[in-house]
Amino acid sequence: MDILFAELVSGDDERAERAALRIGAHGAAALPGLAALLESPNSDDRWWAVRTLGEIADPDVHPHLSRALQDPSSDVRQCAARALIAQPAPALIPHLTGCLESGDVLLTRLAGTALSAIGAEAVPALIEVLETGPQLARAAAARALAEIKDARTIPVFFRAVQDGDSPLVEYWAEVGLERLGIGMTFFDPG
Repeated sequence: MDILFAELVSGDDERAERAALRIGAHGAAALPGLAALLESPNSDDRWWAVRTLGEIADPDVHPHLSRALQDPSSDVRQCAARALIAQPAPALIPHLTGCLESGDVLLTRLAGTALSAIGAEAVPALIEVLETGPQLARAAAARALAEIKDARTIPVFFRAVQDGDSPLVEYWAEVGLERLGIGMTFFDPG
């Protein structure tokens, strides 16, 4: 597997991608090498380690992705959030909600999508972000909640529509209500 790891950090994206897929096929056996690569001072090496972790469907990957969500490189954090879309990890809800408030637009969107992939378990944390977070985080939380389609969001969505302080939050709240079968119809009786 040493040759594959050399390919992974070769600097050639095509070779690295092929290596990521082949290393990922080794499953949990590849975790020690990938964990070591996460310690690299080179952010590209760390990115490729996280990219490869995304190929391994094993719960032992989650602690490594959790660490990657806190990496100094925004690219590495984004890659970790992307990996968690395919591998929902309820234990990482606090880390993902923290990413919603990062101010990084792409990371916020990816973290919201990863939270929606988790589903109902993420609803309380997403509601809290929707009610108290910064604007970008609130919009991402509303979008994730609309995707999840959980009845606990109904009163929160109604408040978001009534507050009207953010067109994006209001839009996703209306989408969420529609998806829950609660359309809002306004008509002129006259």
